[in-house]
Amino acid sequence: MDADVKAAKAPGKRTRNAADTREKILKAARSEFAQHGFAGGRTERILAAAGANPRMLYHYFGGKSGLYVAVLEEALGSLREQELKIDVEHLSPFDGLIQLFEHMNRHFESDLRLVQLLRNENLERARHMKISKRIRDMSSPVLTMIADLLRRGAEDGTVRSGIDELQFYIIIVALNQFHLSNVHTLSVIFDQDLSRQSWRAARHETAVAMIRAFLTPTPIS
Repeated sequence: MDADVKAAKAPGKRTRNAADTREKILKAARSEFAQHGFAGGRTERILAAAGANPRMLYHYFGGKSGLYVAVLEEALGSLREQELKIDVEHLSPFDGLIQLFEHMNRHFESDLRLVQLLRNENLERARHMKISKRIRDMSSPVLTMIADLLRRGAEDGTVRSGIDELQFYIIIVALNQFHLSNVHTLSVIFDQDLSRQSWRAARHETAVAMIRAFLTPTPIS
């Protein structure tokens, strides 16, 4: 039996070594799939980068599809974790919604592989995401949090009433991701380097101003 397979079944140090092997495969797969997508991703390159063998891939993930789904779950789980870090108990509803936007902005800007993975999975018509119940389940708390912030903000008069939580979430995702997933085509079309930090900082300020204006109640004349 393979040494790593034995480790996966044994306690203590061997178990930790097996978990480390699994993590190395997952990390290498994330890089491979982000760059090449599911169809172009090669398990040989993943295993070479991870220093693992095919038996371990099948032991932990069941094959290429299972590994790809695990990569998507891990990447989106990290985003959801950041989104739910908002201290909703000690922030006003308005500030809580702005904080969500800021958390998302920082995460996408620092994790371009997530942007690539989402782009690639859209090309696949989300056929691998559909396999994962976990991805759908992990999204529910975020929408619940947004709905609560919108409701409380409407009640205390600090947030415009009638905003749908999913519509709001899609809007802030678009504002935080579109310029990243389309940076190359937009840079060519408008003959500007949209990857420059100065341009991204200015875009961020504009996006925050847009969200603030969208959330602010319209004064009654």
